Amino acid sequence: MNTQVSREPFGTLDDGTGVDRWTLEAGSGGLRVRVLTYGGIVQSIEAPDRDGQRGRLALGFADLASYVMHGGSHFGALVGRYANRIAGASFTLDGRAYPLTPNDGRNSLHGGPRNFSRVVWEARPVEGGVQLRRVSPDGEEGFPGALDVRVTYTLSTGPDGDALCIAYRAQTDAPTVVNLTNHTYLNLGGDGSGSAIGHQLRLAASRYTRVDGSGIPVPGAPADVTGTRFDFRAARAVAGAYDHNFVLDGGVTGAPRTVAELYDPRSGRALELATTEPGLQLYTADHLDGSLTGTSGIPYGPAAGLALETQHFPNSPNRPDFPGTVLRPGEIHRSETVYGFSARPRSAGNP
Repeated sequence: MNTQVSREPFGTLDDGTGVDRWTLEAGSGGLRVRVLTYGGIVQSIEAPDRDGQRGRLALGFADLASYVMHGGSHFGALVGRYANRIAGASFTLDGRAYPLTPNDGRNSLHGGPRNFSRVVWEARPVEGGVQLRRVSPDGEEGFPGALDVRVTYTLSTGPDGDALCIAYRAQTDAPTVVNLTNHTYLNLGGDGSGSAIGHQLRLAASRYTRVDGSGIPVPGAPADVTGTRFDFRAARAVAGAYDHNFVLDGGVTGAPRTVAELYDPRSGRALELATTEPGLQLYTADHLDGSLTGTSGIPYGPAAGLALETQHFPNSPNRPDFPGTVLRPGEIHRSETVYGFSARPRSAGNP
């Protein structure tokens, strides 16, 4: 079944720049995804439950002004140049120090205050979806090199459900560091259905990176999850207070492999997550306090959604023991993450 792709205006920024919304739909009643040219934001993901009722699963806003005003929430955002944190907002590459713009205490978070989620991207239709492109200029937020980034969102349909694929590609004209991800918060019960605490999560991760009070990995090797609340190797209910990077078994891979499964017993919706990346940041959004209201019209409280951010590890530019994030001229940075959605019927194993 072919994916239907359409475009419509979504608003105008204060400087007069227009923003479009692209809708990707995999057949009537199937997966529907909406992507904004502002910030590469996944505004909505709609998928059917076990009764065939399609619901909104991604946290987000109904209008452009809310995304601009509350950009720090990173709802659905494409983040870079460097997703997650860089300690002290600086790194050294080839013997030269590069100071960055701090925006998380002393640290750089998600590429700085004007990161990829705060700009408008060029867009063009591709088979099954839309491709966004932007050239980040040399020195933007302190990062070296002009970085040509293309991010492609496509839908596919299979016998077990529909899937959203996000493929990242980047090239540079000078040595730099790159770490790209998507920051969608998911609630498989539906936007506005309450807390996502209680979703069943399985992760193919035997280790995680311990962090200090500012979210920076502490010195030393990643820790074993055995006997800790970080052990999701067998599916179990998610509690709160997670903002941690999990070291995915297998490291960097050439093709996406399944690394996570998320299941909501109430709706029957399930997510199978596959990626080429070596890490996954689990964030339970405990900071949400009811002050933000999404498309459902219901305020977002703590853990209204879960973020499963596929990525390289935080602070890798300052940690030579972590998988590398350096990109040099002539090289191509590639990564891919696939979000497969399905619904499980009621049974003894699926209450």
